[in-house]
Amino acid sequence: MNLQDPRERGAALLSVLLLVAVMAVIAAVMLDRLNLAVRLAGNGQAMTQARLYATSAETLAMARIKALVDTSQERTVDRTGLLGQDFPLPMPRGQIIARVDDAGNCFNVNALVEMDAQGTLRLRVVGLNQMRALMRGLAIPDAEAAVISDSIADWIDSDNAPAPNGAEDDTYQGRPVPYRTAGRLIGDVSEIRAVRGMTPQFYERLRPWLCALPGAELSPINVNTLRPDQALLLTMTAPGAIPLERARGALAARPPLGWASADDALRGIGGEGAGGVPLNQLQVRSRWFLLTQTVTVDSASVEEQALIDVGANPPRVAFRTWGDKFSR
Repeated sequence: MNLQDPRERGAALLSVLLLVAVMAVIAAVMLDRLNLAVRLAGNGQAMTQARLYATSAETLAMARIKALVDTSQERTVDRTGLLGQDFPLPMPRGQIIARVDDAGNCFNVNALVEMDAQGTLRLRVVGLNQMRALMRGLAIPDAEAAVISDSIADWIDSDNAPAPNGAEDDTYQGRPVPYRTAGRLIGDVSEIRAVRGMTPQFYERLRPWLCALPGAELSPINVNTLRPDQALLLTMTAPGAIPLERARGALAARPPLGWASADDALRGIGGEGAGGVPLNQLQVRSRWFLLTQTVTVDSASVEEQALIDVGANPPRVAFRTWGDKFSR
């Protein structure tokens, strides 16, 4: 190549400039990938740290809950204000916002069925009536409430025969994306979003009042930890028999040391037919507690719910879910 020719010198310069441009693009891409890898590694480390913090918070919460229930062997009373409060826990590089609730103060969706001696899950009429009473108290129309409650019961029960307002496999297999009923106890309340009749609006209204305890049992409501704003759960246990305002007033005026027995509580609440509450459903001691926590480390944030069983010694986490309230 004769570099004395101006045209050849121009071509050589152009080649060099093109090579420099290509190398600059490659360097920029590599630097961007490196920055992305650094951010991903940092986020991964922060998420791992957040989950470790969450595990530590579980241990602390179980110790606090055990101290609460061990204060008295006869009754569980929240004397220290542990339940229903948000507690900030500062941590290196972040913090935890934790809340503990009595997990039995809810409607257990698995109470819609009962298990017979052969292990078959069958409809429990008492549970069905209680759920419908709860939905009536939440201003969900009776027709929609009948469809939803029957459909949840059909979702759980062992047979494939739909209830009068319910739905079994045939209903769901005809949908654009077909699926089948579970035929087992519900593990997480979010499952009921798939049942016939459930809408996002109804689910949002119901969700704070529902739980999925690991057993087909009526909700073990503790009258000593039930808050006045949860009085609807008390009226639900005997539909039409316990007036809501009277239940709310009795809970607000509850003795400082709690009621010694469910019968004492019912006498305090009064109401015609209060004796219609199912035997042993109202409790004065608690077994299940729910820990809800939001853990923030640097820019990473995780949310967790842990169902804690204090019926075991030591207490244990029976169920754990990760995700925000929209995924629950």
